[in-house]
Amino acid sequence: MIRLLSVTAMLPAMLCVATPALAENSKPQPVPHVDRIPAAQDIPYPGTITLNIDATDTRQGIFRVKEVMPVAKPGPMVLLFPKWLPGNHWASGQIEKLGGLKISAGGKPIAWTRDPVDVFAFHITVPEGASAIDIDLQFLSATATNQGRVAMTQNLLSLQWNSMSLYPAGYFTRQIPVQAVVTYPEGWTAASALTATVNGPVYTYEKTNYEVLVDSPVVAGRYYKAFALSPRVTIDAFADTPAQLVAKDAQIDAHKRLVEQAVKLFGAQHYDNYHFLFTISDELGGIGLEHHRSSEDGVKPGYFTEWETSMPSRNLLPHEYVHSWDGKFRRGADLWTPDFRTPMRDSLLWVYEGQTQFWGYVLQARSGIVSKADTLDAYAMIMANLDTSKARQWRPLVDTTNDPIIAARKPKAWTSWQRSEDYYNEGLLIWMEVDSILRKQTKGKKSMDDFARAFFGINDGDWGQVTYTLDDVVTTLNGITPYDWQAFLTTRITETGAPAPISGFAANGYTLVYTETPTAYFKANEKGRTITDLSYSLGMVIGKGAEISAITWDGPAYQAGLTVGRTITAVNGFAYTAEKLKEAITAAKATSAPIELLVKNGERIERFAIDYHGGLRYPRLEKIGTGEGGLDRLLAAK
Repeated sequence: MIRLLSVTAMLPAMLCVATPALAENSKPQPVPHVDRIPAAQDIPYPGTITLNIDATDTRQGIFRVKEVMPVAKPGPMVLLFPKWLPGNHWASGQIEKLGGLKISAGGKPIAWTRDPVDVFAFHITVPEGASAIDIDLQFLSATATNQGRVAMTQNLLSLQWNSMSLYPAGYFTRQIPVQAVVTYPEGWTAASALTATVNGPVYTYEKTNYEVLVDSPVVAGRYYKAFALSPRVTIDAFADTPAQLVAKDAQIDAHKRLVEQAVKLFGAQHYDNYHFLFTISDELGGIGLEHHRSSEDGVKPGYFTEWETSMPSRNLLPHEYVHSWDGKFRRGADLWTPDFRTPMRDSLLWVYEGQTQFWGYVLQARSGIVSKADTLDAYAMIMANLDTSKARQWRPLVDTTNDPIIAARKPKAWTSWQRSEDYYNEGLLIWMEVDSILRKQTKGKKSMDDFARAFFGINDGDWGQVTYTLDDVVTTLNGITPYDWQAFLTTRITETGAPAPISGFAANGYTLVYTETPTAYFKANEKGRTITDLSYSLGMVIGKGAEISAITWDGPAYQAGLTVGRTITAVNGFAYTAEKLKEAITAAKATSAPIELLVKNGERIERFAIDYHGGLRYPRLEKIGTGEGGLDRLLAAK
């Protein structure tokens, strides 16, 4: 007879069988990584690398490269694609655009393996008996803006050597000799700080080292015009059409005065020749990138032909030119690197970029590239932007020097709260305050001009690099006039919660005010960026297609619940136009009713009520008192 157990009696036994004793979770250990990439040493590389680049495929935007690299011995070798590039301040090398990599020696293929940690490094084994390796690759230019900067069109190209070459690990780049040859499309002209022997479309460039090569890019194009600014400085201008290269004598004279005023300011020139590699194009990607003996300067059409409204874009050349002194010759000690693999540390960008920003605006006014009145209006926009930002409550200026590495200039939803590369414009404000202190302490006898000559004007003709620390900056300032500069600068770059440092402008004779009418400079900036800027009233900026492109943190639009990326369809019951919205802002001054917006968010239409009654507000500077103030003297031609 079989005895039946109750379900209740069976449960404990079933649970014991189904549930094993509780054990600890699995605990893996990391796989060790051995860094097999040799560190850079300051020793000569044994041989000269040759680069041969075919830059004729303008229809598909492909640069084809053949590189020959001498080798001293067989065995393991590491080839590097440039990663950390001077002037960009982050690991910006375009490794994703490298294609078709093949390596061989004596016609026999050599296998390559990408480093498992540093994807910019390639490991190979040099075979016995090889005296050189042959490298074939392509640099694949972006063909649309969603892929990155377009570097080749059917009328223009931008050749950056770092994007189309590999270099051997284990050496300072200044110790690696290189010789480059480039074939351009028939009938084109190419410009660079590097001297070249020209034979039709083939340019054979002077032998140099890899550091200088990377610092000496090329721009080439079908339509070209050279404007000599001095015996040593030239604008090499290229455009989509010949019409965009037509410049008036007065316009070029202003650029000549830029060179004259800069040389007077710094008292030295840190180049043998200098080239503004200037492109005016809707098709080639825009750029502003400094080099020691040149700069890559790319703007939209209208620079010369729409002179009256192109003021905002005309700060580009003064800014990049100043970098030859500030950033290229004098460079933060923690920013300088011996090769393009060593990470950069950006802690002194408030000097590198901040003081360059300061001098760029000064020199645009001194030269007349931009008028004094328009320069004052540009200052007002800079001051207002920082004066209304809430981000200084939590993030100090010095931390924004990490922003290139953190964000790599990707768009942000809440820039006014997150901050961005504020070391540019807030740096400008700090150096304006320094100027006002120097003038006050010396009863007007000294100014930032004295700092510029003392700090940047050394070693005339030297286009190497002289590094500096904060202590060097402080020592130079104390040499002009004693003051607690260490405490002042440290406070300014590390403080949070304090208002934006705009007091230097007031001390130099101008104060920030808001009026209902925008300045000509403000309107030109709106036109150039295709925006409606209501930052100082509703706290928002509207871009193309009525899409909201910026919201000021804690401003009226923010308080109403709006955010970036939404599209405005109606204002107070009427179809949206920029003028309708401005009219509504003005009308709201006389009523307690909010401004009502209909906003499209995907497939959803939402209603927002903005409780704002302060009218239109646009920034401008207002002179304090009468007579010439410190800022008037600063902007006056010397």
